[in-house]
Amino acid sequence: MEIKTDQFKITTQLTILALAFTFSLNGFAQGDSTAASAGNHCYVLSAQRVFDGFELHENAAVLVKGNQIAQVGDASQLKGLCNRKIKLGDATILPGFIETHAHITFQNIPGDKVLQHGITTVRDTGGPLLKPMGGNGSLRILSAGPIIQAVDGYPLNIFGHHGTPAHDKYGTIGVAVATIEEAEKIVTDLVAGGSTVIRISLEPGGEVGAPWMSNHGHGEIPQTPWPLLSLDIIKAIVTKAHALNRKVAAHVGENTGVELALDGGVDEWSHIPCAEIRDDLLHRAVEQDVTFVTTVDTLSACTGIHANTHKLAHIMSHNTLTKSKFIYGSEIGHDNVPWGINAEELVLMLNLTSPDGIDFNDVLRVFMSATSEAGKHLNNPLLGTLMKHAPADIIAVRGNPFERFKLLEYPDLVISGGRIIVNDFKKNKIRN
Repeated sequence: MEIKTDQFKITTQLTILALAFTFSLNGFAQGDSTAASAGNHCYVLSAQRVFDGFELHENAAVLVKGNQIAQVGDASQLKGLCNRKIKLGDATILPGFIETHAHITFQNIPGDKVLQHGITTVRDTGGPLLKPMGGNGSLRILSAGPIIQAVDGYPLNIFGHHGTPAHDKYGTIGVAVATIEEAEKIVTDLVAGGSTVIRISLEPGGEVGAPWMSNHGHGEIPQTPWPLLSLDIIKAIVTKAHALNRKVAAHVGENTGVELALDGGVDEWSHIPCAEIRDDLLHRAVEQDVTFVTTVDTLSACTGIHANTHKLAHIMSHNTLTKSKFIYGSEIGHDNVPWGINAEELVLMLNLTSPDGIDFNDVLRVFMSATSEAGKHLNNPLLGTLMKHAPADIIAVRGNPFERFKLLEYPDLVISGGRIIVNDFKKNKIRN
């Protein structure tokens, strides 16, 4: 609504201040960001369990000041640091989850829905180039911008430009390059425009079960392989991106693309590959410290996805020097995955990446892959944690999600940058 008069503005501001200073249960209600936006505002959230992104604490609390985390500790010790206290009881407090592989803008996914379902940060890996946005009451979006591809290759050969104006080559899902010079310029442009990761496509097509092979109603499975970037161009992209302090993530689905990615020195695979990958290439990937975004649930129809994940986990467990890791990614934008936390992705990660049997440390590792490890991979080690000075991106669920992942899909509390987005604990009493 447009504000018409100064008097209305003054009245509104006074009302907001009154609500902030008389913080009550209604002031901690769904959608109320007033109190949390006050610069000196603080509150203590306590619950039977608090996961800080690294460890699970019993009978703990989180002190929030303004839009940041101030402290995590014993509930009895933190309660004296702020007058406003919210006791959640038999519940679990966690950092907001990070989705590292999504297509929010290209698929027109409403960010508020994603946020309400526990994802507080999304890395948009393939779509219009955007500056980093959100984080204080809205979904934090970190854009990769369009995927760099070969001329006539994937993804533009499948998804097209979707009506993007001809002059806006960074306004759709892909951008084609034919030379090293073009590739270096595009990397430079993407970084200048806000790209937080450079993503390339090494997709010849034809993998059985791959969702992009169904083409979403466009075209047919290729009779001949789709064009791929040359190794020289891949190396130029990686070199330029690293010089600009950006990682390179590759869309790979089978042996040819995987080998090119390894030869070119890419940092990340945007998916576990769809077709079964040769063992020697999987060993090379772990030796080269590649990070693997899972998307196992999304690619569940692929013939090689489970074997690849399990083999990579086994190789990593026997290579004590590797920095390779799995990062949670569900590929929000596909119709078969939720617009929020995907419990089935977490279950598959747990089962497929625990080669020596499952214990609680394996469960913690999966939760870390969607919180602290994801934040670290995004070059923001506070993101996805409840450490001091971390953004106050918090979710909470009734019960214990470490025993039942499904609870995470329907969080009872969502806070973005200290602002309350969802609160189904409204009946809880606040004790001063």
